[in-house]
Amino acid sequence: MPTSPPHFEFVVIGGGSAGYAAARTAANDFGLSTAVIDGSEALGGLCILKGCMPSKALIESSKRARDIREASEFGLAPEQVQVDLPAIIKRKRRLIDDFSSYRKEQLECGTFNLIRGSAEFKDENTLDVTLRDSGGSIQITADTICVATGSHINTIDLPGLSETGFLTSDDILDAENLPDSITVLGGGAIALEMACYLEGLGKKVIIIQRSGQLLRGVDADVAQALETSMKSRGIEIHTGTGLRKVESRDGLKVVHFDQVGHPRKVAADEILYALGRAPNTGSLNLDVVNIDMRGRHIAADRSMATSIPHIFAAGDVTGPHEIVHIAIEQGEIAAQNAAILLGKSQIKQRRIDYRLKLYGVFSSPQVAWVGMTTDEAVARELDFTCATYPFDDHGKSMIMNELHGFVKLIQDNKTGKLIGGAVIGPEAVELIHEIVVAMHFGSTAKDLASIPHYHPTLSEIWTYPAEELAEL
Repeated sequence: MPTSPPHFEFVVIGGGSAGYAAARTAANDFGLSTAVIDGSEALGGLCILKGCMPSKALIESSKRARDIREASEFGLAPEQVQVDLPAIIKRKRRLIDDFSSYRKEQLECGTFNLIRGSAEFKDENTLDVTLRDSGGSIQITADTICVATGSHINTIDLPGLSETGFLTSDDILDAENLPDSITVLGGGAIALEMACYLEGLGKKVIIIQRSGQLLRGVDADVAQALETSMKSRGIEIHTGTGLRKVESRDGLKVVHFDQVGHPRKVAADEILYALGRAPNTGSLNLDVVNIDMRGRHIAADRSMATSIPHIFAAGDVTGPHEIVHIAIEQGEIAAQNAAILLGKSQIKQRRIDYRLKLYGVFSSPQVAWVGMTTDEAVARELDFTCATYPFDDHGKSMIMNELHGFVKLIQDNKTGKLIGGAVIGPEAVELIHEIVVAMHFGSTAKDLASIPHYHPTLSEIWTYPAEELAEL
């Protein structure tokens, strides 16, 4: 007699940040019989293996090199910086091995089943799984499913690019040798972080961004301040471009593009392709379940449910904000709502709130923002006021010789509450959390202005725009 396929109350496809959060919540908080299916070469997900953590490890080395080069401002005369790329990469690998080993232990904790394989839908409750180690296959059934398969590097059809060759961020993150000059295609977070890493190591960097500003989606004043600062470090930046073709010429890689109606070209030793990522949905056989899509992403509502109520999605595969802390929250919400659907929890259905959507870019200088941008406030026809204050007039940042950038607060004039904040400058990704906390508790600008801040600190810069808004 044939045996029945293994059955679980909750199955997660993908073991990255969103997938692990979903599985942990389902198994530990709600007691659901849970399985995680992950067929990747190494466990850990994008953030640990090829994203947040390795890039920040490299950026930290680059920052130290930049600090040494600029030490004369502080009356110091260090020897010339000697960049040891193999040593930098060795340190990064040691850190990532530690992080990924810990995630592997979490996934193998025993409170849920870890199945090393690749899954595809057979029907709405059945998954065919090709096992990674043996190449064999098994079939699994589930009451509820969460798709958390992440994303991959997106490629466009640019004539000559494949023939000429290029690097991706994956390559840069593990490169023990780098050329003297690199053209970066893209102006998003990954592109800018890698550009600043390379510049910090003394490389010539050229950025070609298709949209009219760096960091599409951030306010123009923030983007312009970042562009000005990066140019002051010697990075060449072209925005508002249309890519035409790539070719090899005289040992260099030449990128042809249009800008303001005129043909342009730049040449460098190498090209870094950083034009975004796309969701991993191709191998899931989604057509068989006829699930609704939003472009290439799986469409999910604020409860993280898809068009099929017992199938959820979380992380990069659904968006709309492809950020680790949001992916984790999405995974937790998917698991909680799956438990409610199964009658295993009597608590109220949870829905994600993007009011506190938070972004951070570890460029040089750093950029971070939370809540609404001024463009979003205008689009919503809100009555609002902005106030800013520059770092070049702030005591602690002047002492640090960190003079680029500013902080900005956005206030809803009807309620007085803060609805957004942005910072470009020293330790921006740390500083923004003060505004996240303030907005979480519904603070007004007057509330923020009344909070004591130690002097001299970077944090006290927030009191100046807060006081300006409080006086309105």
